[in-house]
Amino acid sequence: MSTASRLPQFVGRLASRLPVTVDATVRRLAVLSLIGQTLLVVTGGAVRLTASGLGCPTWPRCTNESLVNTPEMGIHGFIEFGNRLLTFALAAVAAMMLVYLWNLRKERKDLFLLALGLLASIPAQAIIGGVTVLTRLNPWVVGLHFLVSMALVVFATLLVNRAYGRTGGFLARPLTSLPGVMRPVTTAVAVFSAVAVMLGVVVTGAGPHAGDAKAPRNNLDWDLFSHIHAVPAYLITAGTLFAAYLVFRRGISGTFRTAVLLLLGVTLLQAVIGFTQYYNGIPALLVGAHMLGAALLMSAATNAWDIARYSPVK
Repeated sequence: MSTASRLPQFVGRLASRLPVTVDATVRRLAVLSLIGQTLLVVTGGAVRLTASGLGCPTWPRCTNESLVNTPEMGIHGFIEFGNRLLTFALAAVAAMMLVYLWNLRKERKDLFLLALGLLASIPAQAIIGGVTVLTRLNPWVVGLHFLVSMALVVFATLLVNRAYGRTGGFLARPLTSLPGVMRPVTTAVAVFSAVAVMLGVVVTGAGPHAGDAKAPRNNLDWDLFSHIHAVPAYLITAGTLFAAYLVFRRGISGTFRTAVLLLLGVTLLQAVIGFTQYYNGIPALLVGAHMLGAALLMSAATNAWDIARYSPVK
């Protein structure tokens, strides 16, 4: 029997062993995808904050002669190449997710398309990373690289919610009825979170942590844009506090209450980190914490908005 004729039989046997419902493995892969996308933000921050942006001075190879970092490149090469390796791990998780969802690709098209989007974005993100290196860490390209990571955190959050039946067309349980104002409030918080992240990219491009001593800056006024960046942050805090007030005032319980409290905690923590780094000379460690906080904020804001969107209005 030829290899070509054996392939359909192999695919058929494999499909028969795959789940026909969203099981624990699918849910774990969704969570792992969200953790991985968040970790990619952290490792990307480590690359820049340790001046390892050109630890691998070329792309797609690490050097002109080697695919991987060499001992002569030191810690910077190790950090940069480690960040590149994480993209392969994320690709493996996304591919496994698609395989496990194969029998559900029509019934649960929402999950399948989100997983497919995450997988398709990984080579695109790798190419942007390559352009970042080849342009010697142009701050606008570096910023685009970060913004794509933020978008992937959002998609991974939606994937987790759908996999656990918290939102989407396959709700595992009825959601608590919410006041009608909650939908526009959570939508506004999510939008302002995205605006704050985009302005944060501009601030970063004007700041001192360029990823390499010779990397260009965007030549904008760092202090001015830091204050502009703070405006949507204030609006996020106000909107989240209002949502929390309504949650306690109306006695709202369940998934949405948890989502709002999580959003409130992340928002306040991010505000503390932001103010502390501003008034202490923006130390690298706090900048890294702020980048992690940005990923957590985007995830928490997306989660609250997603739940409010699928909750009935009273």
